[in-house]
Amino acid sequence: MSADMLSTVIKPVHREGYPFIGVFAAVTLVLFLIWQPLGWIGVLLTVWCYYFFRDPERVTPQRAGLLVSPADGVISLIEPAVPPAELGMGTVPMMRVSVFMNVFNCHVNRIPVAGTVSAVSYRPGKFFNASLDKASADNERNSVALEMADGRKIAVVQIAGLVARRIVCDVKPGTVLEAGERFGMIRFGSRLDVYLPEGVHPLVALGQTMVAGETVLADLLSAEGPRPGEVR
Repeated sequence: MSADMLSTVIKPVHREGYPFIGVFAAVTLVLFLIWQPLGWIGVLLTVWCYYFFRDPERVTPQRAGLLVSPADGVISLIEPAVPPAELGMGTVPMMRVSVFMNVFNCHVNRIPVAGTVSAVSYRPGKFFNASLDKASADNERNSVALEMADGRKIAVVQIAGLVARRIVCDVKPGTVLEAGERFGMIRFGSRLDVYLPEGVHPLVALGQTMVAGETVLADLLSAEGPRPGEVR
C-alpha cells in the first residue's frame, strides 16, 4: 500500500484520545482471554474510538472575509438568536448557524475566522440531544467570542450532546487565532453554533454537509443574500 493510500486511512489522533484508545485496547485484550468473539467486538470498538479522535489536516481558504465551518457535520439550524449572555454581546438577535456532529464525525473544532479571543465562558447544563433547538439554551456549553480586525465580533459555542460528557477548549481571552486553527473538541456527539455579525448571511443550507476548516460558511465581505438549498 502506497504512502498516499495509507494517509487516507491512517490519520493523526488528538491528544484527548490516547487514554480512551488505551482503555479500549486493554479491555479488548481481556475480552480475547474471556472469549475470542468478544475480543473481535472489542477490536471494532477500539478502531471506532481511534476513528472518533482522528485529527486530520485541513486546507483552509485564505481569501479575506471568508468564514469557515468550525466543525464536521450537517447544518441543523439556521435562525436568528441572541448569543449567550455570558459573552456580553448584547441582546440583539444574530444569525445563528448550527452544525450537528454525530458520533462518526471528526470532533476537533476549528476557528471560523481570524481574530482575537475577547471572551471565553463555560456553563454547566443538561445533555439533551444536540440537534434540538433547546440544546442551545439548556445544555452544557462553552462559548467563545472572537473580535475580528474590523472590530466586529462573532460567537462560537460548543454544545454538549446526548452522550457528550466533556467539552475541551484550548484558548483564552487575548489569544490571537487564524481561520482554521484548532481550538478544542467535544467528546461523543455534540453541536457547534456560530453567531454571525449583523447583515452577514450564511452561504449554506439546512442538511448541508460541512468540513471543519474547509467549507465556507459565510462571506463577511459579500452582500449576497441567503443561499437556499434542496436535498437531492
